[in-house]
Amino acid sequence: MRGYFGIGIDQASKAGNVGNLIRTAHAFGASFVFAVNPKAYAHSGELVTKDFTDTSKSHLQLPFFNYATAADVEVPQGCQLVGIEISDDAIDLPSFKHPPQAVYVLGGERSSLSADMMERCDSIIKIPTKFSLNVATAGAIVMYDRHRILGGYPERPLMTGQAPEPKAPHVFGGVKTRRAKKSGAS
Repeated sequence: MRGYFGIGIDQASKAGNVGNLIRTAHAFGASFVFAVNPKAYAHSGELVTKDFTDTSKSHLQLPFFNYATAADVEVPQGCQLVGIEISDDAIDLPSFKHPPQAVYVLGGERSSLSADMMERCDSIIKIPTKFSLNVATAGAIVMYDRHRILGGYPERPLMTGQAPEPKAPHVFGGVKTRRAKKSGAS
């Protein structure tokens, strides 16, 4: 899968949810994770994940950043900040085109995304559910959707029970040299 992503929580209040999000982010190939203005603690890696049988030792595999405010969140050049929030103006996740380079941010367990964070976001998406989900669960759903859409998987079969089409093999381009490029040859 091309591109990269990071994911974090704005105003997190439960260490377990941050630990769960970190482990899930590691499983889905995130490049980094973060917290903005955590309410109950400042994440220090192992302190959050060691009690949750994190056999992948995610705290040793992913960079983790703590930010004091929404303005402090560093978004890499060319990357889009995508808020995940229940809002009438938000795009339903199944209709959202994930950017190749993205930083996803969720509101904390007892709050929504801060007004400052919402203002910074390039897009706001929502998971079309009947009510709010656990923050780590919501993050997992968004990461799964990103992986499914950008992972190069073939379309699902039309009929239940049909075998899916095999994943198309990667096609490598031909060798290119500067000399061939100057002469107009491929």
